[in-house]
Amino acid sequence: MDSFSDESDNEMYEIGVFDSGGIVDTENRRLYNRINYRSEFSDSEFTYRFRLNKTSVDELLLKITPSLKVISSRNKGISPLHQLLLTLRFYALGTMLLSVADFIGVSKASASRIVHHVSRAIAGLYPQYVKTLSNTQNAFHEIAGFPRILGAIDCTHVPIQSPDSNIGEEFRNRKGIFSMNVQGVCNADLLFMNVVARWPGSAHDATIFNNSTLKMQCEEGLFGNRWLIGDSAYPCTSYLLTPLLNATSVAENRYNEAHIKTRNTIERCFGVWKRRFPILSLKIRVATQTTQAIIIATSVLHNICRLNNIRDVDPEVAMPQESGDITYAEGIGQQNHSVRQQLINNYFSV
Repeated sequence: MDSFSDESDNEMYEIGVFDSGGIVDTENRRLYNRINYRSEFSDSEFTYRFRLNKTSVDELLLKITPSLKVISSRNKGISPLHQLLLTLRFYALGTMLLSVADFIGVSKASASRIVHHVSRAIAGLYPQYVKTLSNTQNAFHEIAGFPRILGAIDCTHVPIQSPDSNIGEEFRNRKGIFSMNVQGVCNADLLFMNVVARWPGSAHDATIFNNSTLKMQCEEGLFGNRWLIGDSAYPCTSYLLTPLLNATSVAENRYNEAHIKTRNTIERCFGVWKRRFPILSLKIRVATQTTQAIIIATSVLHNICRLNNIRDVDPEVAMPQESGDITYAEGIGQQNHSVRQQLINNYFSV
């Protein structure tokens, strides 16, 4: 199975297991009888609050528990299950850490450490869950008749708090908001196949792609004659097809229509991902490294939900509207329109 999910684009996740060193709530010395949320809620209530169902939480817990060792002392230890549920609740609400700290009865400082360690542990599962499949072409073709598509690519902004003053302006995007600019590639079933979460909001989509492992793999011919499909923020190449800015002929308009419908999968993927985990649309108020871990972790969880047919869940909080403005790629990278034109002539002109 070929893959363009090489974690070198997200260097902090190259180690699969992260030892928390034990999380004990040393600030709250009171005994706390924590609720067993697994038995407290019905299946639907549990999924609504934690975004995963009980079975998926159990399976995930088995994978990350070695990274979440607990030092137990007079009932003050925080179990891996409660660490995971606190983190999932934080992703679901996108609220202040204090709110989810109260959820299981720990201090804000302990909640912050838990979110950091659990997010890194889930992010460590990236190579297992975020990878390309070899049979993407048929499903993409069924959407609008576009042939040989490997995946749909785009970037989306994840709002964050202002980073360190020395580097803060790098994270201010062109709308004046501090953010991470996150690259994603998905298949026709809205599964992430590639996520890059290390670039500040000021970075151009094409810059992220041009410096990615994915581009290198495309240029090396790893994916054969299959194409990525992206918007006009990217340069048109022999392996990444973009829309025509000024379509004139019937064939060119057919190409553009098929392109729009097919590429829409990545916009839908981002939408489903952010609605399930509203923290991605609200301002993430944690350290930058933890923010990166949260983005990767939620992409892993998104794929787990899709693979297990877990129903989409409406957000509990108001979600901001996102605009789909495109910054065009004129002058960025090398343009190669010949492959696109050949496709239009041979496939969309009949």
